[in-house]
Amino acid sequence: MNNRNKKVISALWALVFLFGCTPFLDVVPDNEVTLDDIYKSRASAYAGLAKMYSYIPDISHAHNSEWLLGDEYIGRIDLEYSDGINAVNVERGIRIMRGLQSTSAPQLGYWSGNRGGSPLYEGIRACNIFLENIDKVPMGEREREEWRSQGKFLKAYFHFLLLRNYGPIIIADKSVSLDALRDDLFQRRTKVDECFDFILDLIEQSLEGNNGYGLSERLEDSDLGMVDRAAVMAMKARILLFRASPFFNGNMEYFGDFYDFDGETYFSMEQNEESRKAKWKAAADAAYDAIQYVTLQQGRSLYLYEGVPYTYDTLEWRLNTANMQKLYDLRMVLTDPWNRELLWGYSNIAFTGQNELQCAANMRVPSDNYMNSGVNINTAFSWQWMAASYNVASRYYTKNGLPIEEDPAFNTNTMFNITNVPDISSSAYTQWHGILQPGHEIPYFYLDREPRFYANIAITGGYWRTQFIRIPTAMYADKIGGRVATYEHAYFCTGMGIKKIVHPESKSGNWQRVVRYPYPIIRLADLYLIYAEALNEYLDAPNPDVWGAVNEVRLRAGIPTVQDSWSVARVNTNKHLNKIGMRDIILRERSIELAFEGSRYWDMWRHRMAVREFNRAITGWNALDGTEAESFFVLQPKQIRRFSIRDCLWPIDLNELNTNSNLKQNPGW
Repeated sequence: MNNRNKKVISALWALVFLFGCTPFLDVVPDNEVTLDDIYKSRASAYAGLAKMYSYIPDISHAHNSEWLLGDEYIGRIDLEYSDGINAVNVERGIRIMRGLQSTSAPQLGYWSGNRGGSPLYEGIRACNIFLENIDKVPMGEREREEWRSQGKFLKAYFHFLLLRNYGPIIIADKSVSLDALRDDLFQRRTKVDECFDFILDLIEQSLEGNNGYGLSERLEDSDLGMVDRAAVMAMKARILLFRASPFFNGNMEYFGDFYDFDGETYFSMEQNEESRKAKWKAAADAAYDAIQYVTLQQGRSLYLYEGVPYTYDTLEWRLNTANMQKLYDLRMVLTDPWNRELLWGYSNIAFTGQNELQCAANMRVPSDNYMNSGVNINTAFSWQWMAASYNVASRYYTKNGLPIEEDPAFNTNTMFNITNVPDISSSAYTQWHGILQPGHEIPYFYLDREPRFYANIAITGGYWRTQFIRIPTAMYADKIGGRVATYEHAYFCTGMGIKKIVHPESKSGNWQRVVRYPYPIIRLADLYLIYAEALNEYLDAPNPDVWGAVNEVRLRAGIPTVQDSWSVARVNTNKHLNKIGMRDIILRERSIELAFEGSRYWDMWRHRMAVREFNRAITGWNALDGTEAESFFVLQPKQIRRFSIRDCLWPIDLNELNTNSNLKQNPGW
């Protein structure tokens, strides 16, 4: 276990012993421990602090991660029919994308804690109890205010997640006693703008602190995983970005007939241009302030790999230094724990490790198939069934920083034709050392793509650095990375894997051999792109500040600037010079840089593009029985997706509606 996670995890264990499994901490039986007893010591208060963090949704869980929303991931397409597994308990994010959400058993139900969803109202209750009792604890004032600020932020964050998933929510600003009046127990949902105001006010209180004290400027070592000033400033920018986005403003098509009891719409239908621009400016200003703070005051920057290459890459590094350096920069940006780009990460990984998304994506390497390498033939914790879709692979740029359909140097008419990687003796192979296998058959689709393509996605003809070795992958049936008879149901059904989320040193055999790292909640690259998007929407036309923020990300990715790329595009030449064109460029950049990190779903959702983008099949290669290039590289549908307008807001559990007659269900449910 990473020592940097120990403080949060040990506190969680302390909390288990202190509070047991009771989810409602304000319900205290007679003659039992009271809240006054609990908040008599710093140690017990720290357990209350950890309790709040325990409600953060688990994005590391293979079946409960909201990263599976969207069109990037596809798991075992047969899983609900095999192994005796209950269908509704697997790949819940993907089930939502397949139109399998329901009111009787909501998937990832954050409102009530259904089907893998964290019970966020319980989390808010834990925050309220903590904030209402922290003054009773004998402890230093500086530390008290630090914890209080964290509690206020988490309370705001949980409200934001509920608002994002459900639209109008019930604001829970204080604990409710058992003898409360009916109106206090059974409340109505609050209009969306008021919800945002409440959340942002809490964020400001968190940043301002009390008595001259507040959030730490930067947490280190054992405190990592908690929020500091940088994390809260970054999350403020994200929340303001959501508030400004089209989904929440004038969304007549979706919610023009979604009325509160007072006859007014829950969503603002205002079309005022001045108000719209003011919201975008607030998001841009918050992102700018956060960037200035983390880069100038804290000295953070986008991640670059500063170590030495793995031993197996020593020769390739010498022969192809610049490209290998870039590959490592991009390959390790997520998996290098607590690096300088990460502003806030989820570190409460399951103790056993058996539910990690990383395990589902990691590749099996039986020793009898790998030249007697000595790799453990036990494939536990390398499950090899969470695949990358062709949908996401096709979005990556060419080496010229353009979409494949826009690059005049990339022939889309022949991209599925089979060719060979240059032979190792050819000078043309120099650029491919350590990236593509010499002489291997691949489609033109795999050639001349940007570095993030090769760093993020495992492809036939490439290499996968995992199990502490470099594996030449050929995902044909009965080959390394492909479908084998022993594990016929567990294979990458699209013929492409996800290297980005798998640590190169994670091994099979036991959970202790899976290298843990904090899954990013927000990182600096995201913040640059938030700033670019918000500023572009505020301005009448993009300016050098907009391009510059995007170029920070592109230059780290090893591709030309926006200006250089789009000045020679095939169709939309100079697309970057107008607001609508630049919006498309920014969203495409986000879909690539933040691929597999749970961003694309919400980006399409924010811009009301989700129904168009996600109501289509997931596609991939013929990985079921393709045994060589000609039979393998055949594009085919893998899974039908059904995503409609009603899926944009998740259903409230029917049990909640039956209990509280003041609740209105979301449209379409």
